[in-house]
Amino acid sequence: MTLSIHPTAIIEEGARLGADIAIGPYCHIGPNVVLGDGVELKSHVVIGGHTSIGAGTVLFPFATIGMPPQHARYKGEEVHLHIGANCVIREHVTMHPGTPFGSGETRVGDNGLFMVGVHIAHDCRVGNNVVMANQATLGGHVEIGDYVNIGGMSAVHQFVRIGKHAMVGGMSGVEGDVIPYGMVMGDRARLSGLNIVGLKRRGFEREEVHALRAAYRLLFAAEGTMAERLEDVSGIMKDNAAITDIVEFIRADSTRAICHPR
Repeated sequence: MTLSIHPTAIIEEGARLGADIAIGPYCHIGPNVVLGDGVELKSHVVIGGHTSIGAGTVLFPFATIGMPPQHARYKGEEVHLHIGANCVIREHVTMHPGTPFGSGETRVGDNGLFMVGVHIAHDCRVGNNVVMANQATLGGHVEIGDYVNIGGMSAVHQFVRIGKHAMVGGMSGVEGDVIPYGMVMGDRARLSGLNIVGLKRRGFEREEVHALRAAYRLLFAAEGTMAERLEDVSGIMKDNAAITDIVEFIRADSTRAICHPR
């Protein structure tokens, strides 16, 4: 096992370190932290609590990870934070563990990019390949699907769900659930269509995009109720996996309403 630990770093007894780890100046690693192989801490990184970080993840100066959740009812109970492999966590990012009155853990997937000042609150679920731009914030209990992009200085209300491949425009306030493949923006975010650019970048074929557009128009048409439109779309396009994702997402139990177009 190869370790590169700067002499000013503090590694508390009990911390578990994988192979080929680099820990820079003035970092502080708590006793219940687990770092996977190849993790790199540039400098001035603080990692506490019951936190595990997957292989190959890189943390930049002043990232503060695993500190107690910001919740008035939290009284020091054991709670957890799990961060996946090959993430990039930039300067001043904060990620908090769960709460005993939530799920008890926060989970962040693999291959995420979390830019300067991002905040991920207690009990969140963040998927793989997620990008959060500068100062984007997740309230507690938020669920983020795979390949979601959240623009800079956006804030997502607690308990909101954002489906996979969705896009949140910069400086948006997201109070409602965002359908998979959807795009929202605005100070009180509303649907503005599908995330077409993101779908093309991820290799969705033209026919798939056209089918999603057709489903979107049907789902958010003026005629009928949402329940009726869901029945129509699921009947007509039941063999399309992406459209089934949207239908199931809308039908799922949630404490938040779905974001609609203006």
